[in-house]
Amino acid sequence: MSIIPFSALACPLDGNPLRREGAAWRCAAGHNFDVASQGYTHLLPVQNKRSRDPGDSKAMVAARRRFLDSGAYLPVARALNQAVLANLPAAASCLDAGCGEGYYLRQLAAATGPEQELALLGLDISKWAVQAAAKRDRQPAWVVGSNANLPVLPATLDRLLCVFGFPAYSEFARVLKPGGQLLQVDAGPDHLRELREIIYPILKPERGAERSAPAGFRHLYGETIHYPLELQGGGAIADLLAMTPHLHRASAAGREKAAALAQLTVTVDVRLRVFETCAAG
Repeated sequence: MSIIPFSALACPLDGNPLRREGAAWRCAAGHNFDVASQGYTHLLPVQNKRSRDPGDSKAMVAARRRFLDSGAYLPVARALNQAVLANLPAAASCLDAGCGEGYYLRQLAAATGPEQELALLGLDISKWAVQAAAKRDRQPAWVVGSNANLPVLPATLDRLLCVFGFPAYSEFARVLKPGGQLLQVDAGPDHLRELREIIYPILKPERGAERSAPAGFRHLYGETIHYPLELQGGGAIADLLAMTPHLHRASAAGREKAAALAQLTVTVDVRLRVFETCAAG
């Protein structure tokens, strides 16, 4: 593989290009952003933070790392890699918007062939997630930032990943090149159904699948990744619950039921949709 430095960062304060100078990124206006000793850069201005410590907690990040390292979602990563690398230019750039602890970018880097030059950027609003990602792999650029205000120059990305994340389509369209692709991964109606049946007294009806493409995009194709996943041991079940929104949505009684389980087979039901940027109108 040939992972090259990511050079399309933008100042989160004024949008000017950022240039790497030693252990800091600087813009022409003089704004300075230090690269932390762990290898990441904080590009989330305090005025854009909705809480003191936004995003996943340190405990949630650790649970996600353990769960994903087990290979439980490897089929999802492989499907995503295949879609990203299909018809990709020989020299390209890719952002994972909501990268978590970096699992999917690491899998993508490992799947990239020697003839492909790929600049990778991982962004997450959680400082703990970005720290964990940077500690494991220094090849991609890692930044703390928000999908609502991506610190990326306009029309510079070939691919953008949003994996179980919070899409900001107008921002995604802004930073993608003409013909660039958004790869969005979301839970399907049966995703983790067996776990949800345990922690909730009643499952809410699932909303119908979104058929129309978001503004600024056209739909290219979609794919479903569907398979059973056996979880052995209370630790694996606890990690899965801790890395999902269900941890906070479930009642105390529901969490107790899950904590009492020694094994559980759940359904992985994931929708991968690929969109391409299109001209306005």
